[in-house]
Amino acid sequence: MAGRRRGRGRTGKVVAGAAIAVAAAAAVAAALGVDFRSLFASPEAEATQETPETAEVTQTTLTETVAIAGDLGYGDALDLGCLLSGTVTDLPAAGDVIERGDRLYSVDDTPVVLMYGALPAYRPLQAGAEGADVEQFEENLAALGYDGFTVDDEYTDATAAAVEEWQEDLGLDETGAVELGRIVFAPDAVRVGTVDLQLGAAAQPGSTLLTYTGLDKVVTVEVELDYQELVVVGDPVTITLPDGTEATGTVTGSETAVTEEQSGGETEDVTYLEVTVAADDAAVFDALDQASVDVGFAGDSAEDVLAVPVEALLGLAEGGYGVEVVDGETTEIVAVDTGLFADGFVEVSGEGLEAGQSVVVPS
Repeated sequence: MAGRRRGRGRTGKVVAGAAIAVAAAAAVAAALGVDFRSLFASPEAEATQETPETAEVTQTTLTETVAIAGDLGYGDALDLGCLLSGTVTDLPAAGDVIERGDRLYSVDDTPVVLMYGALPAYRPLQAGAEGADVEQFEENLAALGYDGFTVDDEYTDATAAAVEEWQEDLGLDETGAVELGRIVFAPDAVRVGTVDLQLGAAAQPGSTLLTYTGLDKVVTVEVELDYQELVVVGDPVTITLPDGTEATGTVTGSETAVTEEQSGGETEDVTYLEVTVAADDAAVFDALDQASVDVGFAGDSAEDVLAVPVEALLGLAEGGYGVEVVDGETTEIVAVDTGLFADGFVEVSGEGLEAGQSVVVPS
């Protein structure tokens, strides 16, 4: 397609007509004693033509980003059940942080204590017991500063002696044995979510007293199964905060979940992926408590392609798209085929289009 020069003059007939008009104006000006040249003086700024904004055609790899809304919080809340019978006499408040050795709640004015470990408490512990739960408990005793025993999978008399010291410090009967329900194991420190019972309520084995989460803020995203191929645990993602700030993150978990939705007056089960995302720098969440954020998952990619800003595309009268390629002082419209759109750029290909060329980007 022929190039067109910006700012060219009019055709010959128009110029000729203008010359006659100029001559007549000059005669009138002379009769009136007016300097003819002053009639056609114009500010210098008016004669200056703006240079169009341009962008370079680049050869690159484009990766589509699929943004899905998520919720910033502390992850899934877990129920904390009671294994003791009696009256609830002390409870934490929502938001409290409980660490190893701290009181979670009290029944009949005796504390139930948090310790760290992956194995739940499932039996009383006393001299003669052996197993992984014994070693887990002894690791906690040692971490709390009690000694005189060997940390292993055997609950010995030495372990019982250390337990008596621990019980004395807690105000418990010094039996040297740990009843079932006196300790609760969690992987790390916990943050209290909701408190389900009130002081004075009856505590019964199996009843839920409160919910808790971990301390780290994470983003939870509900991903439709149509997009499940985008979710890979360990893959990087982008996190867009409410103020528009972007941060990098990592997919840390994904599990299938089911929810009920109303459709046409009927209830149906909808299956989705509940995806957990952690920020690479947890400090980006410091100023936020609970908020809605966007998580960008990597989608389709196009490698080693020509790309221009999406704004450079022109709609052609005959249909399709083109770009305005700059060549010195002239420009030429080049028809292009478009491919992948990603992050404000679009994959393009067209006859004569090459990396390094400049294209007009309308302001």
